[in-house]
Amino acid sequence: MSGQPSDPAAFLEALRAAYRTQDDALRERFKRSLPLQDAVVDRWERAKSLGFGEGVSIYNSAIVYGDVTIGRNSWIGPYVVLDGCGGGLAIGEWCSISAGVHIYTHDTIAWALSGGRVAHRHAAVSIGDCCYIGSQSVIAAGVTIGPRCVIAANSFVNRAVAPETIVGGSPARPIGRVVFEGQTPRLVFDGRSRGDGKEP
Repeated sequence: MSGQPSDPAAFLEALRAAYRTQDDALRERFKRSLPLQDAVVDRWERAKSLGFGEGVSIYNSAIVYGDVTIGRNSWIGPYVVLDGCGGGLAIGEWCSISAGVHIYTHDTIAWALSGGRVAHRHAAVSIGDCCYIGSQSVIAAGVTIGPRCVIAANSFVNRAVAPETIVGGSPARPIGRVVFEGQTPRLVFDGRSRGDGKEP
């Protein structure tokens, strides 16, 4: 068949050599080593091809399906799942969606429990501008997250989050708030504050 390499072993060796070269360059320049797909695909080009806002970066290992919109300058980390097939997923500007986050606009809980007699649940998800979603968090169908919120790592968010709120846990509950001193955000929770902007 035309288009297939005549020597698969030679093709694989050339691919490995190209990856080693790219990996060396990434380690030299950025002190990072990425899997093949994330090393060779330009994150900003991919975002552009998906119609996302200007300046958006999305790792190639992130899964995108359905109706997903992302505002400018947002960052989508590796191994993220963006499911917009259940009514649409809208992510605002200047959001940071950390590695391994899953955001769903549908679920099959009732369908599975009923032996297929009840349809899949579909509900849109909206994430406001300037939000931080911590690593390995899951956002359930139908959730609205207001602007300037922090979702702590490993959280399960199954209800709305008010603007400038910090939530954490499974299920997630409010554990603090985001306040500003001029333009600098400060995380205030459990009667204490952290001005370093680090994840709770």
